[in-house]
Amino acid sequence: MNLLKKTAVATLLASTLAFSGCGYNTLQAKDEAVTASWSEVQNQYQRRSDLVPNLVNVVKGYATHEEKVLTEVTQARSNVAGLKVDQSVLENPELFKKYQEAQSQLTGSLSRLIAVSENYPDLKANEQFRDLQVQLEGTENRIAVARNRYITTVQDYNTYVRQFPQVMTAKVIGMHEKPNFSAEAGAEKAPTVSFN
Repeated sequence: MNLLKKTAVATLLASTLAFSGCGYNTLQAKDEAVTASWSEVQNQYQRRSDLVPNLVNVVKGYATHEEKVLTEVTQARSNVAGLKVDQSVLENPELFKKYQEAQSQLTGSLSRLIAVSENYPDLKANEQFRDLQVQLEGTENRIAVARNRYITTVQDYNTYVRQFPQVMTAKVIGMHEKPNFSAEAGAEKAPTVSFN
């Protein structure tokens, strides 16, 4: 009986050591970190999206013949709002890319909207417009920080999930690499600045 107890204890100890080295708990912690940083990205995008209607309404009052730009912004916001964003976005690179493209479209249309304001000195002087513009700029900075944190967290997760022996555990429990943000099309070209 003594030998049986020693064998059982040795087996239990060996199993504990084997499972502690498989990385299961760390995989779970890193997966949660990715989810949390993704939530922060979404929060900042939502903050920006919430500012858009107010900004469009203020500009509308001054720049009524800039209908095309106002329509672009409204449509881009609608595209972003129409996307279903849940955990599946983090598991599907195509959905992630679609989400990123919709956000890029909104960013571009907002840039054009702000550029339009340059043609309207009264609009630029409007206190509400200036406040909204400052909030939008702050939100864009928050988005950049949140995206950077997400990128770093996903890089850490993806590196860990691909290392041995964690890769074996990840395959068994169905964990895969997460998609990450990439540079937007045209980002490699510096913008042209002209003071004519």
